[in-house]
This record gives sequence, C-alpha cells and structure tokens, in this order.
Amino acid sequence: MNPYVLATLLSSLGLGTTLTFASSHWLLAWMGLEINTLAIVPLMAQHHHPRAVEATTKYFLTQATAAAVILFASTTNAWITGTWDMTSMSNPIATAMILAALALKIGLAPMHFWMPEVLQGLDLLTGLILSTWQKLAPLALIIQTAQAFDPLLLTALGLTSTLVGGWGGLNQTQLRKVLAYSSIAHMGWMVIVLQYAPQLTLLALLMYILMTSAAFLTLKLSYTTKVGTLATTWSKSPLLTATAALVLLSLGGLPPLTGFMPKWLILQELAKQGLPLTATVMALAALISLYFYLRLCYAMTLTISPNTVTSTTPWRTQTTQASALLALSTVMALGLLPLTPAVMTLVV
Repeated sequence: MNPYVLATLLSSLGLGTTLTFASSHWLLAWMGLEINTLAIVPLMAQHHHPRAVEATTKYFLTQATAAAVILFASTTNAWITGTWDMTSMSNPIATAMILAALALKIGLAPMHFWMPEVLQGLDLLTGLILSTWQKLAPLALIIQTAQAFDPLLLTALGLTSTLVGGWGGLNQTQLRKVLAYSSIAHMGWMVIVLQYAPQLTLLALLMYILMTSAAFLTLKLSYTTKVGTLATTWSKSPLLTATAALVLLSLGGLPPLTGFMPKWLILQELAKQGLPLTATVMALAALISLYFYLRLCYAMTLTISPNTVTSTTPWRTQTTQASALLALSTVMALGLLPLTPAVMTLVV
C-alpha cells in the first residue's frame, strides 16, 4: 500500500477514535465511529484475497448496522428528551438499543458471530488493529453511558461473553480465531465490572491490549497462523517460543503473569459487591479459556512435530522485521503483576 494512503488511513483511525472520546454529543460520537469504520475497511481489503474481501464485507455490514441502530436510538432519545447529550439517556428502549449496538461493535456475545470470521480473513497486523484499537471508541461510549444501562443486562452480557469466549475457542485450530474468542471473553470481563468500578474496566482494557499486541506480534514474527505450525516454531527461535507460551498463559490469567492482575481485582470487586455467584461463574469461565491457551502452549513447547509435517515449514532465514515493539509488549505482558499494590491504590 502507498505510504501516503497508509498514513492518511491511520490518521483517520486516530481521528475517529479521538472524536468519539472527546464528544458528549451522540451525533459527533456517531461520526467518530463512522470515520473509524471507513478508515479500517481499505486496510482490511488491501490484500485482494477472496477471504480478505469477504471479511471486509462482513465487518462493514455489521458495523454499518450497529451505527444505524445508534443513530436511530440517539435520535429517538433526542426526540423524547430534547437533547443529544449522552448523560441524559432517560428512555429505556433507546438505552437498550444503544447498548446492543455498541455490544455488536465490540463483539460481545451474543452479538459476537462476526468477530472470529472477520479476524480469520485478515492478516495479523490488521487483525491486531481490529482487536485492540477498534475496541476503544465503542468501549469509551459504553463507559460514558454506563449509569443509564440496566445492571442486569450488563451482567448478562458479561457472563455470556466470558462463557462463549471460553467455549468457542476450545475446538479451534486457527490461531486468529482463538484470539478472536479470547477477545470476546476479555470484553466480557470488562463489561461485568463496568457498573461497579469503571477504572477496573480501563485497567483490564490496558492489560488486554498489551497481551494481545504481544501475541499478534509474536505470531507475525514467526509467520504462524495455525496450531499445526506452532509445533515447528521451537526449532527456529526457542526464546521466542518460550516467551510466546508465557504470553498465552498471561492471556489466560495465570499467576504470576500480568494477565492475572485484572482478573484478580475484578473477582475481588464482584465479591465485595455481594455477587459471589457471579464471581464464581466468571472464575470457572476463565478456567475454560485457560484450557485452550494451555493447549496452544502444549503444541508449542511440549510436542516435537512429526517428520511428515502437513504444514509448510518456513525458511529459517534471519528475520528483517522490527522486534522492538514485540519485546516491549512481551515484557509488559509478562512482568507487571508486582505493580498490583500500586495499581490498587490508584483504582480502588
């Protein structure tokens, strides 16, 4: 892709998200979301592969549907209340519609069906943008309007997402689909605690972005998109394989890695709010997710691939890819748990 076009698209992505962040007016927020969607569509379709085009079409249709519902619901709310302000969401139907549309935008279950399919059709860098940056604007809107939403609805969305995210990833052989289900589960963790401690939602989002960035950049560096290919990576770069296994365990929330911190604090907050049953279900759903991360680690570090490998073994040449970002995100995805006491003083 032409570097000028790429720069324009990336700056439009930034503009769309910033516009949504800064707005307290529904029409401006909607415009930001639309700019965001239109900026990422050419990035998704740049490879002209039928799968990429199919993924782009699916993504565009779901995002356009969500944007239309947001526009309709905010117009209805403005018609009833006389204001476009986000803080005055008094109509329960409009509020529920906006929550459903924003849940569709970030891929919360049961509006998650597009997410694995779309991510599977993209290359790893665009997939990384879709899994991290594209979640920011809709999540900002959900956090801003959280007090207007029905608490029961938020809890139901959170529980469903963590369960679906765990259950859906179990039988996958494609790593991008595994990461898509991982994303769905993490979004569930963020939404479940939103009504009690929004700062924990932001903490979980930050940790999720760090861990997902490390996972995607590792896969990109080792040219891996299938579980079968994972078994051949240890002979190419043993150190990268070791850190990749730890990053996956961190995504699963295993102590003493970074991913344990948000889960620990969220479960603690749920228990503090008098919701032990919800906390128990969330912890059990995290165990389901942990199983498929362990499966990937087993394929990477504890199996030697058979002599007749079905996947093509990549050439073992020295890579020219930049690895500074990967190194930074990996260190942060593995070693931030000791900062938990400092984080607790800030967020609690």
